[in-house]
Amino acid sequence: MTEQTIPVTEHNHIDPPLKDLPITLKNFPRLVVLLLIRAYQIVVSPTLPPNTCRYYPTCSHYGYQAVYKYGAIKGSWMAFKRILRCNPFNPGGYDPVP
Repeated sequence: MTEQTIPVTEHNHIDPPLKDLPITLKNFPRLVVLLLIRAYQIVVSPTLPPNTCRYYPTCSHYGYQAVYKYGAIKGSWMAFKRILRCNPFNPGGYDPVP
C-alpha cells in the first residue's frame, strides 16, 4: 500500500457545527441523522482500537459531512457505500466528501 499525503490546506476532519443548520421541518431528518452520527462518535468510537478506519476522514466524519452537505437520504446513502468500502481488501486512503 502506498502512502497518500493529505494536502495541508484541506481541513475535512473539521465537521460543520449543527448550530449553523436552521431548525426547520425540511432539515429535521438531517438533524436527526447528524445527532445519531455524533452520538456514535462520542459513545462508540472511543471504545474502538485506533486506526480502525482505513480512510481519511474517518467513515463517521465522512458520513457526518455527507449528510450535512447532501441531506439525510443522499448523505446516508453515500456514508453507507463508504462503510462498505472500508474493509481489509481495500487500501483506503484520502477520500473526502465530493
